[in-house]
Amino acid sequence: MEKEKVSSGNIIDWRVLSKLLKFVTPYKGRFVTVIILTVALGVLGPTRPLLIQYTLDRHVAFGNYHGMVNMMIILLGLLIVQSVAQYIHTYISGWLGQQVIRDIRTRLYQHIVNLRLKFFDKTPIGRLVTRSISDVETLADVFSEGLAAMAGDLLQIVFILGFMFYEDWRLALLSLSTIPLLLISTYIFKEKIKVAFNDVRNAVANLNTFVQEHITGMNIVQIFGSEKREFEKFQEINNEHKQANLRSVLYYSVYYPVAEIIAAAGIGLLVWYGAKGIMNVETTGITIGKLIAFIMYIQMFFRPIRMIADRYNTLQMGIVSSSRILNLLEDTEHVQKNGSYKPDHIRGEVDFDHVWFAYNEPEYVLKDINLSIREGETIALVGATGAGKSSIINLLNRFYEINQGAIKVDGIDIKEYELGTLRKNIGVVLQDVFLFSDTILNNIALGNPDVTEDMVWHAADLVGARKFIERLPGKLSYNVMERGSTLSVGQRQLISFIRAMVYDPRILVLDEATSSVDSETEEMIQNAIAKMMRGRTAIVIAHRLSTIQRADKIIVLDHGQIKEIGSHEDLLLKEGYYAQLHKMQYKEFVG
Repeated sequence: MEKEKVSSGNIIDWRVLSKLLKFVTPYKGRFVTVIILTVALGVLGPTRPLLIQYTLDRHVAFGNYHGMVNMMIILLGLLIVQSVAQYIHTYISGWLGQQVIRDIRTRLYQHIVNLRLKFFDKTPIGRLVTRSISDVETLADVFSEGLAAMAGDLLQIVFILGFMFYEDWRLALLSLSTIPLLLISTYIFKEKIKVAFNDVRNAVANLNTFVQEHITGMNIVQIFGSEKREFEKFQEINNEHKQANLRSVLYYSVYYPVAEIIAAAGIGLLVWYGAKGIMNVETTGITIGKLIAFIMYIQMFFRPIRMIADRYNTLQMGIVSSSRILNLLEDTEHVQKNGSYKPDHIRGEVDFDHVWFAYNEPEYVLKDINLSIREGETIALVGATGAGKSSIINLLNRFYEINQGAIKVDGIDIKEYELGTLRKNIGVVLQDVFLFSDTILNNIALGNPDVTEDMVWHAADLVGARKFIERLPGKLSYNVMERGSTLSVGQRQLISFIRAMVYDPRILVLDEATSSVDSETEEMIQNAIAKMMRGRTAIVIAHRLSTIQRADKIIVLDHGQIKEIGSHEDLLLKEGYYAQLHKMQYKEFVG
């Protein structure tokens, strides 16, 4: 499994941050409120030591009880205002974060569902789950604990420095004498923790990818007895995740004690020098109130510096997650370009005009395909595995884009069609039926409110599936569980038939639609197919040639090229590629 590598930028990646802040635009009123409250809290905090100094030096020192009580009331009022402001700030920041991540997650999912299938061929599903859930969730902390909180801490530091130098520049310089040591330790911590958190995010993505893939493919793991080997792989990835987290814990456990020691050293120097100054107050001007205020200032000063390191980690993780999300959102190469043509009716004529296609250039799987299908005509595509049959279907539905040539429906290039209109008029039944963990009705309607129960029952009657549905508990409300595990293979296939027919498509595509069912179910499906094809253009892919003998035209593909075209009888008379396939299958049937 390929592991994802992501590197973070500098302390703040302003490019990523500026793009992220665009999501705040709809809530700029709340955002401005957060900024105002951040500034207010930055001023209110450092004001408290100044008021305590004033109380001690102007009232307590002179025994002015009345003045002291008044100052205590002012201080209490300041604390109440600060607490209320802090509450509002915290709530609005959290609210803003939740609104933004909701919008980002919605935008991200909308983007993902509009990506071409080629993108999903190259990208592990677990990685996309990490983007949509874990990475987006990390962004909430950027707004609630990261960006706004860090800005508040920086403002508080600025105001504290201003108050300190205003009061006494000598005590201010002495208090800050240990700051270089703290800055050096913070820088080292920042660099170490940045790498550690990158490793943590990579490990989470790799873990999600591994678990998702292996739970989905658990039947393969158990069929081949690979439980022990896959468990060992999981242990290795899980251990990498643990080690990455332990490295971050180690850096935290070293940094915070060091920061505390540096802060204590600063306070010790301040008390030593301040005590000497108090003894010569007439000369130094240092009072008890001023010394206590500076002790409070230095404690307040070191706290935001230590918190900034922590905020930085939150912001750094958010920036890493944001970068990943934005990279995905900015991936326009794989976005399906939607046309605007929405006809009221499609006749069902299909033309492939010199079509070339490769999943990975220059390995072309379709080479210069020229094919015309008339309205109401039934054609069959035959050929060995890898001949390009399913690729033709994928291109007609615009799941992939062609490299050269054009595909037209009713003479209009399919790129001009609105995707919803095009696909609504092409009913597809695949060999591998995918059902969601939901009711039969929702699996057929797929959330479309225009699809009524009457429409579903009508399609069920056409397919011949009413009896088996009516026997289920709850009928259309029966929950088929994940991937339709509570239904048989044949029943799942019948559901897919109903899903294709409920929209009354003008073009019907059957990709190995009867290859996984028993003979009795196949006979019922063949009868349903005959009804379904009436008045519709039909494209049938089948390995069993007996199922396509009544097709108007049979297209024989080999290595991405059309080798033969004709009816069943005409191709047998040619004694070419199709005749050889027919003889081989007849021998298998007789044997």
